[in-house]
Amino acid sequence: MLRDVFSWRFALLVFASLVVIYPLLWVVSLAFSGQQSLQLVQDTRDLGLWGQLAALVPLPEQWSLQNFRAVLTEQPFMRWLLNSVVVAAGTTVIGLVLSCTAAYAFSRFRFPGRNRGLMLFLVSQMFPAVLMLIPLYVIVVQWLGLGNSWLGLILVYAITALPFCVWMLKGYFDTLPFEIEESALLEGASRLTIFYRIILPLARPAIAVTGLFSFMTAWNEFILASIFMDDEALYTVPVGLRFFVSDYSSEWGYFAAGSILVSVPVILLFLALQRFLVSGLSAGAVKG
Repeated sequence: MLRDVFSWRFALLVFASLVVIYPLLWVVSLAFSGQQSLQLVQDTRDLGLWGQLAALVPLPEQWSLQNFRAVLTEQPFMRWLLNSVVVAAGTTVIGLVLSCTAAYAFSRFRFPGRNRGLMLFLVSQMFPAVLMLIPLYVIVVQWLGLGNSWLGLILVYAITALPFCVWMLKGYFDTLPFEIEESALLEGASRLTIFYRIILPLARPAIAVTGLFSFMTAWNEFILASIFMDDEALYTVPVGLRFFVSDYSSEWGYFAAGSILVSVPVILLFLALQRFLVSGLSAGAVKG
């Protein structure tokens, strides 16, 4: 054990962990500092060398919940949070419905254009989503007239997450034995019954993973939401948080407190679905 602790691998792991944790400590410290300045320690000139090095550790001089209280009561944060919940939930439901049916069709049926369709889904993942911004804006806003609406944003997010979800679920459906479906067909069950009564219950780990991905796609996205939404009452949380830090004011404490609050639902969702994540990712990542 001592040899492992003093090895270069352990040192590299500790260094990488510090690199990841240090920015998070800044966010937590700013949120609980009760102030809006990035300078947590006001005066470091008389602290000496070790005092100045200790000042690099982001710890506030006084701990306070004032930033959380102000964000929840003085700012329209709860409205933004509700908008994000509606958009993320709608994206998850529509994304799962489309991806489950499409993945099952690609996994079990052979039809013209099947391989090309799978390849197009794969190729679409090679390009950043920003490249689709102009065509999505033309289709959703100008053609469908769904600009500045929850439905338009939900459709955009569902389409964005669809390629990954289809590939993920198809890989999992391929691992399910076809003999189960053959037995159900011999008993007189229809394809629709087999899909809803047999395939979907067996694919719960993969559905949990793809549902979480769809939720995260809508929950954390900023660029598309800021472009498609013009009404402040319909802003999602990422769009609303940007008003705390602008060219005219920098309310970093409010920004940090809002960032922590918006991460709580995601953490709870991860904890609720963690027993499905490993099996869903590993089984859907290989074939056979």
